[in-house]
Amino acid sequence: MPRSSSQDRRFLELHGGKWRVTVSVPRDLHDKLGTKLKQPLHTDSLTIANRLKWPVVGQLKERIEKARGAEASAPHIADALQMAELRKQAKTEEERESIVEGIYLTAEMLRGRVVGEEPDPATGEPEPLYDPENERQSVEFARVALGLATPIDLHHGRYLEGLTVKARTKADDERAMKYLKQWCSNEGVTPVLEAFNKKTAVRFMDALPELLPGLTPTTLNKYLRRLSRYWQWLERRHEVEHNVWHGLTLEEPQTPHDEEERPFTDAEMVKLLTGETTQHMHDLMRIAALTGARIDAIVCLKVKDCRDGRFVFKPQKKEKKERACPIHSDLQQIIARRTEGKEDEDDIFPEWPAPKKEGSKRERSFKASNQFTEYRRKVGVDEVIPGKRRSLVNFHSFRRWFITKAEQADQPENIIATVVGHKRQGMTLGKYSAGPLFEQARRCVEAVRLPRWQK
Repeated sequence: MPRSSSQDRRFLELHGGKWRVTVSVPRDLHDKLGTKLKQPLHTDSLTIANRLKWPVVGQLKERIEKARGAEASAPHIADALQMAELRKQAKTEEERESIVEGIYLTAEMLRGRVVGEEPDPATGEPEPLYDPENERQSVEFARVALGLATPIDLHHGRYLEGLTVKARTKADDERAMKYLKQWCSNEGVTPVLEAFNKKTAVRFMDALPELLPGLTPTTLNKYLRRLSRYWQWLERRHEVEHNVWHGLTLEEPQTPHDEEERPFTDAEMVKLLTGETTQHMHDLMRIAALTGARIDAIVCLKVKDCRDGRFVFKPQKKEKKERACPIHSDLQQIIARRTEGKEDEDDIFPEWPAPKKEGSKRERSFKASNQFTEYRRKVGVDEVIPGKRRSLVNFHSFRRWFITKAEQADQPENIIATVVGHKRQGMTLGKYSAGPLFEQARRCVEAVRLPRWQK
């Protein structure tokens, strides 16, 4: 039978003839807070207790979240979301009205005491004044609890859970949301989806260079793209009417041709491949030079990924699945040495283990990349342009070098794209197939040779 306000005992218990609020504490917090939090309401009427309980329930749940160490920067929003959910779950109109009354009571409590008076513009009658911040929180709470407003990050966690991107990209999503909320706070914009239209989005875009001084338009546009992806996801779920970020980008300065990142020259390759460094760095560079693979795909290789004359690289960038690449004949000795006596799940490069810190967003190749940069500079392979953060030559220059040499060896463009994992139309190189396409890829790989004096 549906509950009415004279029957609903959720969060309530009688104690000494009076009603009090009780909220159960999660088991992992029993040592800190006990099994239940309680607060008396000083009434023997269940109907009145049901009107008074909701603000108290919110306060007690806030204590639980604080004890757990959760962020409590906007507890009134967390309370409002709980009230909104309870309102949705109400079984009867009487129960719903009771919850709505609790919402208004909580909003009134948030508004606080009167701090002054001002005349009503229409009647001239004195009207009470409240603290502006308390008034803002009171209005925000009521709008969210009554289902009239949706916090911009309400669905963001679920959105992130469904993403199949690198941890680094997810970190960009989190930063983009953080910057958006920071801007809302600075500008007095209520951080709810309903507050965002095209004009609001443009305001945020225009404010980004000042909000994040020192970052290039390219980096700032990355955050705009991540917000656009989130709004696309919301649009598909009918949480917003349209993606307000569509087409919004800051103008990026044109890069002069002589300032673009480039392949290594053969002379630079000689310096790198003959310099004094560790054996694992030499092995890493040679694999990069003769596959065109990205550094993280190489560092993450396992023994099972280097069988039957082919590498199997994990998906990178926009690749949807792992990618096979023939093992160059000049790499066979390296692979034999690095796989000898090892199990399938052993790492090819145990010298660069995965980050130990749980939840780390760093790629496994982070240290390898830093060590290569230090080595590259030590042997004098560098090209720094004033005002640019990165050298025009970096580990990715091995990939550019491989593609350049394959093109110079008259290898078909579509086969080069297949080998290095660039987006292309038509067939893909199968993991197990030894058909014509794989043989074409093998010829492409073998056509690339290290500088003659390096063999």
